[in-house]
Amino acid sequence: MPLQKDSQGRNVVPLLVNGQTLPIDESRVRPVQSSMTDETIHYYASTDVKTCDDACEAAWTAFSGSTLDTGRSGWKRASANTRRDVISKAADLFEARRDALVKTQMQETSCQQGWAVNNVVTTVGYMREIASCVSGIRGEIPTIDKPDTFAFVFKEPVGPVLIIPPWNAAIVLATRAVTSAVGAGCTVVLKASELCPLTHSMIVDIYHDAGLPAGVLNSVQAERSNAAEVTEALIANERIRKIEFIGSAAVGRIIGATAAKHLKPVLMELGGKCPAIVLDDANLQKAAALCAKGAMLHHGQICFSTERIIVQRSIAPHFQDLLVKMVADEQGGTAVHAGIAEKAQSILQDAKDKGSQFLIGGPEMATKNGVQPSIVLVDPKASKDDLTIVDEETFGPSASLYIVEDDVEAVQIANRSAYGLNATIHSNNMERALKMGRELEYGQVHVNSISVFTSWTGPQGGVKGSGWGRQNSHWGLEEFLQEKFITYHGKDSA
Repeated sequence: MPLQKDSQGRNVVPLLVNGQTLPIDESRVRPVQSSMTDETIHYYASTDVKTCDDACEAAWTAFSGSTLDTGRSGWKRASANTRRDVISKAADLFEARRDALVKTQMQETSCQQGWAVNNVVTTVGYMREIASCVSGIRGEIPTIDKPDTFAFVFKEPVGPVLIIPPWNAAIVLATRAVTSAVGAGCTVVLKASELCPLTHSMIVDIYHDAGLPAGVLNSVQAERSNAAEVTEALIANERIRKIEFIGSAAVGRIIGATAAKHLKPVLMELGGKCPAIVLDDANLQKAAALCAKGAMLHHGQICFSTERIIVQRSIAPHFQDLLVKMVADEQGGTAVHAGIAEKAQSILQDAKDKGSQFLIGGPEMATKNGVQPSIVLVDPKASKDDLTIVDEETFGPSASLYIVEDDVEAVQIANRSAYGLNATIHSNNMERALKMGRELEYGQVHVNSISVFTSWTGPQGGVKGSGWGRQNSHWGLEEFLQEKFITYHGKDSA
């Protein structure tokens, strides 16, 4: 779906419904700007509710096809081979178009090249793993006590899905969601981010070039001023049967409440306040390097970023020295827009105003729309009412450091959060680390790893305020399937 020119010669990301780009309504054309230069990169066409309804109807038609159609019309009837092959072909196209995907991510989200490249590489891994699991979808034949009666449990796609991906991992999170839904036999309405509409539209373009039928994947984007109206209309539409949302906890609460009002299930991965626990038997050099990288990567704009570092007192002085040296070598990067940088800065300013010690950095800006890489020393007794940084996601290149006495206190501090997405433990004692990991209230716990770690062969998702449901591999496919119980009662079933 390449950029289209309007009558003013502007390059515009169009809306796409039922395999067709829609005519551009120039009254709804809005700019996409670089946070590094403030220059307009290109434009996008903002949707209205009527277009959203059309997208939902297209998704329903593509999903359902003709009733009892022996010709297998409707994506819900597409064979496992068909779904797998489309995903595999799309993965090949992602690799072939890597340079363009990297360039567009960097332009729209101001991310560094390494992050953009990793997004494409990781995306391809997710896609190929999901494709390999499609033919593994199977139901059951349970036993039935009633005579001459046969029972079948079928796994069926839930129907058209609304996917609302974020901008911070623009390729991987949107594509993984689309791939899981399409792989399960669902159709999709993608509400692309207005911050990276071209990046998201390239995903749609690749899937269509891979052979995905018209209407299976539809794409709209909305300017912020009418995003709430558009999102509610999409969730409320009777054709939409499930929602996947990845984003902040604040918006997640709104999405969840709206979905509940319309009795729609939701798969959500929300924010995190991810802890890294450094134990007294850890490799401190490695732990310091991974904590610094985990906190600063992509300007801290990752839900898996290391937001809290919890270190035992006996090793704290040595670890602090190492950590400060590692952070001093980190660039931090640039926020996607000024509002993100300003929020991160305000949380650090709150800590400074309330007397918190900065081991390195501070609330001052390092570059245009870029906060200084910072480590803040926080009293373990401080509550979120005392300091905002205790349990609010900064989404900036910073981390708070807590010094604790023992393993028990480390677990208590780590679990003292509304969030439960990702945690890491640094220890050379596997038994100790695994026991601690079982006590941590997080969806993923990684030992001797950077917090920004995912694997396409393992489940990913949060607990508590970080959402519910799981993505990746067969876990992601299961999120878009439902069981149907059918019984056949023979002539002797009485």
